[in-house]
Formats: sequence, structure tokens, C-alpha cells
Amino acid sequence: MSASKSFSVLLLRFIFVLFVFNPVNAQLKVGFYSKTCPRAEAIVKRVIDQVMSVAPSLAGPLLRMHFHDCFVRGCDGSVLLNSSTHQAEKDAPPNQTLRGYQIIDRVKSALEKACPGVVSCADIVAIVARDVTVATKGPHWEVETGRRDGRVSNLTETFNNLIAPIANITTVIARFGAKGLSIKDAAVLLGSHTIGTSHCSSFNSRLYNFTGKGINNDSDPALDSEYVQRLKNKCKPGDQNSLVEMDPGSFRTFDADYYTLVSKRRGLFQSDVALLDNSVSKAYVELQAATKGSTFFKDFGVSMVKMGRVGVLTGTAGEIRKACSKVN
Repeated sequence: MSASKSFSVLLLRFIFVLFVFNPVNAQLKVGFYSKTCPRAEAIVKRVIDQVMSVAPSLAGPLLRMHFHDCFVRGCDGSVLLNSSTHQAEKDAPPNQTLRGYQIIDRVKSALEKACPGVVSCADIVAIVARDVTVATKGPHWEVETGRRDGRVSNLTETFNNLIAPIANITTVIARFGAKGLSIKDAAVLLGSHTIGTSHCSSFNSRLYNFTGKGINNDSDPALDSEYVQRLKNKCKPGDQNSLVEMDPGSFRTFDADYYTLVSKRRGLFQSDVALLDNSVSKAYVELQAATKGSTFFKDFGVSMVKMGRVGVLTGTAGEIRKACSKVN
């Protein structure tokens, strides 16, 4: 073997070893903290069970927080960071209605007492999302862990990444696709709207002056007329603050009723009813509505795991924050 060929072989071996064993290329896995903080998930569950027993309305916001974290910069806990100039993700209009930051801090405090400097805030957000789902009678799935925390949080990055309530199907597909998530994933994950509430400001444009012609009775024709009237009784023109159940009658129970509502043109947001404008997502909605969510719980766990892998920092990238609201 020539000297040049021998050198090439050795170089390739070195690159292979560097790639495989470099901690930056570490992957997420179930049980990442089994040796470094074996009770990590039990500690999270204990805190969340306590919270849910007195404040069950926080389930929706805490689940939503994981979505909003992963869709901007990946699942790196950047949505939790504060900014002295109010330029962080949490300061952006789409995130100003997020709630539950104090619960994440409470979980972090409990974990720091047990295992200082070990469990990331990004992983806490992911585990909490699973635990509030279970607490509202939803599915359980194994959460992959090993994420590390990002050091950057930028308000402007929310606008082109998060999915607005007024999004059409083209935007929904594009935003999910940009994160490596399929149309089916979109239909599954939007099913999380089965729990929680929304401010009237997120859908008032569907009730009044929908076409922009200055006619207050001009409502979105894609919205069931009886449902329009019910919503108008709760949300007057210009109402920004009143809250409405996203899944009327069972907004504190994680179930498949969302799909029944969407199939009857009673999805609260335009992004909900948009699922009927694509053959794949429409078929999924109709299947779950007809079978009372026969595969929804299983599908939700699968899609949440996929979303939880988006843009993660692992190995030596990022950091493990001591406090979730600020970098070390």
C-alpha cells in the first residue's frame, strides 16, 4: 500500500472516530439521566401533579410552551429566557399569552436541589409537556432527553416560525415541513387544541368584518353559523382579553373531540379549519372524528417525540442553565 493511500485510510478512520465519539454529535435518548439524576422524571411528575391539583388550567399553556420552544431555534429552552430590553422570544406578540413560566422555575428548583447542574431547562419543558398531557387524561409517551440549553433568544425569529391562528393550510404545511414534520404530524399535533383556552383576539377577525369591508356581521363562511353566534356572545368586537374554551365542554380533558369539532366547521382558529383544505390532513380529521380518536393517542406520542428532536443542542453544545430565565 502506498504511503499516500495509507495516509488517506488513516485520515478516514480518524474522521469516523471523531464523528462517532465527539460529544457534540451525541443523540437524545430515553433515560439520559438514569445515572446522573435517576429520579429526574419522578421529581418533575411530583411537581406537575401538585400544580395540576390546584391549577389545572395551566395544562394547555404548559403543553403549548413546548411547541413554541421547538418551533423557534429548536427545542433549546430559548422561549424561557428573559431580556432586559424585552427583545426575547417570550416578548413577541405570539408568546405574550404563554403562561406557566413559574412552574418551569419550580420544577428546575426541585431538580437543582436533587441534581445540581444536570437537567436542562429544554428537557424540563419537554417532560412537563408530557406530564400535563397525562394529567389531563391524555396519552403517555417516553420522552427522549439529553437536550442542552441555548444561549440566544430573539423576538423577531418568532414571526417566521410560529404558526399563527390565522394561518392557511399552505402556511401550516410549510411551517411544519421546515421542522422536518409531515402533514400528518401537523394534523396530529394541532389536536393539542383539545385542551386550554384562547383569548378572543386570536379569532375575533373570523367573527367580525372578516372580508375587511367594514361589515360587523361579516363572518368567516368556513365557520359554522351557530358556533359563530355562540362565540359572538362571548367575544364582542374589539375584545382582546376574554377567554374561550378551545374544545367547549371538555377543555380540561385531553381527548379526540377536537377532530369532531373541526369536521363540523367548529375549529376555533383558521389554522384548525385549514386542516380540511388538504386531502391528507382532512382524511386524518375525518378518521379521528368517525372513530372517536382510534389512533390519536398513539399518533400524538409519536409526533411529540419527532417534534422534540427539532434543532436540539446535545453533547457539549449550549449549556445547562442554573436558572431557566437566564444564561449562565
